Amino acid sequence: MTRTTKGSRVDFSRSAVARYIQLSTLFRGRIDSGEWAIGQQIPTVDQLATEFSVARATVRQALDVLEDDGVIERFRAKGTFVTGRTPQALWHEIPTDWSGLLLAPEEASIEILGIDNGMQPPRLHHEIGRLAPSYRRFSRRHSRHQQVYYKGDAYVDERLADRISNEALATKTTLRMLKDLDGLKIAEVHQTLTVGMADVLLAHTFDIPLNAPVVYIGRTAVDDTGTVIFVGDGVYRGDVIRLDVKVT
Repeated sequence: MTRTTKGSRVDFSRSAVARYIQLSTLFRGRIDSGEWAIGQQIPTVDQLATEFSVARATVRQALDVLEDDGVIERFRAKGTFVTGRTPQALWHEIPTDWSGLLLAPEEASIEILGIDNGMQPPRLHHEIGRLAPSYRRFSRRHSRHQQVYYKGDAYVDERLADRISNEALATKTTLRMLKDLDGLKIAEVHQTLTVGMADVLLAHTFDIPLNAPVVYIGRTAVDDTGTVIFVGDGVYRGDVIRLDVKVT
């Protein structure tokens, strides 16, 4: 079924994401763009339900998401008002160049969840290089201001992994750790981003609704001998991700 709003046609049925999440994302966009300014009263539940041809309960669920995130506040007998935008402190810019991939995000906390030996990457994101005999898997979780925004596994050639300290694991990106190893020359690095939806486990990890947007990222690094020394397999919370690319 096609919905109409402000001259645009919105077809909620085209996505498997729950309608209230689609609405919360749309409402958040209006707030972040300034269309719904801070301090402004937004349309009523009835008005929004009519605008998007959805049930009032669906609108209320969408507003619940924004209220939980602290960007709106509802007052009995007064209405709903914008109190803020998506906190800029939570935004994470995914690096698109070599120097960016080497830098750990500012004010980020990195937690080591587990270390496993004798592993092989479950999948390869890029058809480059040849696999090492075995890998060490480092599972880590990144947070900022006590909000988890990334969780991932780094598979590092086990012949190199012994040279990586726990201190480095808690403070550096995987590529930074590898670049700091004496005698190792990284010849190629590839990165792929894919947008998806949060399953039950990811929803719990990031404290987001089921089927909320997430960004999967795959990285592959090859040394100067053609060996795949690193395979990264991770996921970012989708609503705090920004991708900036210089085009000139």
